Amino acid sequence: MTIINNILTNSTASAIYTSSGNSAITTIHLCNFSSSTDVVNVYVVPNTFVANSYNIIYSNVTLSPYQTLIIYQEKLILSNGDTIRANANSANQVSATVSSIGI
Repeated sequence: MTIINNILTNSTASAIYTSSGNSAITTIHLCNFSSSTDVVNVYVVPNTFVANSYNIIYSNVTLSPYQTLIIYQEKLILSNGDTIRANANSANQVSATVSSIGI
């Protein structure tokens, strides 16, 4: 099992996880660690594609101060080079933690 941690930016959705081989995402935690509300987007992007409206899975989700969004209901199966990408309205306010396992 692998744990990856990142801080979201307010620019283009950055990769918070890149699959090396085939992998399954077990959970994604997005934590607003600031005292201000923020809005986040999460994308599941096939290798060589870009984050856009065709691969967004969470759009404009509001995170109240100190709130955490946990994505765990359905496992995401990724191929080599596929990515999970995310961004927020404000930089340096939301941490992203991705748990995965190779398959």
